[in-house]
Amino acid sequence: MYIVKAEENQVKAIVDMSVRAFETDVNVGGTKGDCPPEYDSVEWHEQMAREGHLYQAMIGKDIVGAAVIFPDETNNTVYIGRIFIDSVYHRKGYGSRFMACIEQNYPYAAEFHLDTPGWNVRTNAFYNKLGYQIIKEEDGFVFYRKTRK
Repeated sequence: MYIVKAEENQVKAIVDMSVRAFETDVNVGGTKGDCPPEYDSVEWHEQMAREGHLYQAMIGKDIVGAAVIFPDETNNTVYIGRIFIDSVYHRKGYGSRFMACIEQNYPYAAEFHLDTPGWNVRTNAFYNKLGYQIIKEEDGFVFYRKTRK
């Protein structure tokens, strides 16, 4: 697996994956409609691509997922604003590989940050498994940090 910045012409496929991925959250504690803001918005994803924040996870020539990433070299941190794997690729280890690729893509980063809804048992278990530590819980969200060793 490798990651590359998404091009605007790939956004429609990425949004379709986002919809499939986040709509599975009803299986892990969410209710219908418990999806991130703009998860189904082509315009928002195009903006993230234009700004250089939208990345796609690739296996060969196939896109298997995407992430919205905000690096901050000044503070040696990276905020992972959103990450998802297409539901057809769930439970195959791609999410762990994708996170490893993101972390490797930012060798300067001393810390990685992200958050997820508290009700989402799947993502909370996933981030814990990857070594992310809870730093706070607020307004129904769990905030995580991983410090590079």
